[in-house]
Amino acid sequence: MKYNKEVKVLIVAAGKGSRANLPYPKTLFKINGEEILLKILNTTKELDEYPTIIVSPKGKKDIKNFLISHSKKASLTIQEEAKGMGDAVMKFENSPAFETTNNILLIWGDIPYIKKKTIQKMVENHFESKNIFTFVTAETEAAYTRVIRDHNNKILDVIETREESLPVTKGERDIGLFIFKKDEIFNLLKMELQKKYSLSTKEHGFLYLIRHLVEKGLKVEALKIADKEELISLNKITDLN
Repeated sequence: MKYNKEVKVLIVAAGKGSRANLPYPKTLFKINGEEILLKILNTTKELDEYPTIIVSPKGKKDIKNFLISHSKKASLTIQEEAKGMGDAVMKFENSPAFETTNNILLIWGDIPYIKKKTIQKMVENHFESKNIFTFVTAETEAAYTRVIRDHNNKILDVIETREESLPVTKGERDIGLFIFKKDEIFNLLKMELQKKYSLSTKEHGFLYLIRHLVEKGLKVEALKIADKEELISLNKITDLN
């Protein structure tokens, strides 16, 4: 895959699966006999054959055994407590890959249907447009996150409807797939910025960074290229029906 030497893959898979009533990490849920994590690893392997996976202390053993059984290699880094996506991403500092990484491809560990062509298009656009932060979106009937653009179609913000007490309506939302320059993002993650913490859960978020990048004049781009299948994620088993 083009630019494979310039990108490291980070999979956040510390979700416990409690909302899905699973006794194991939800990334190991099987769809048509294949674990979600296996689908993600196979989809991203041309970009990075040795990704970093963020795991929970309880889920580490299950994921390690899964990797062994499928002859897959990855660096497992623990998020000790469930303190949010921003906190999980920061655990990449503990990965052996951290120091030599300039660009991170971040993917949530519960999205099974991401396609190689979508990843490739995002990665190529990121480098060729010289972006700081690039992510994939899609139009949906239920936009739990909402992409905000100006009259020139440029990104202004991505908001979480739950945090803003807004109804979930039709709109454009992210799908949980991003690529960004490591240094710029980690600098912001360590700062005490507006909307860093969720009002409801007090957890450290991630999407709030987009607004701050834009306000700093850094180049952010959202590609509306995902299909309906790529929007699917596992929170409850019914989400996959």
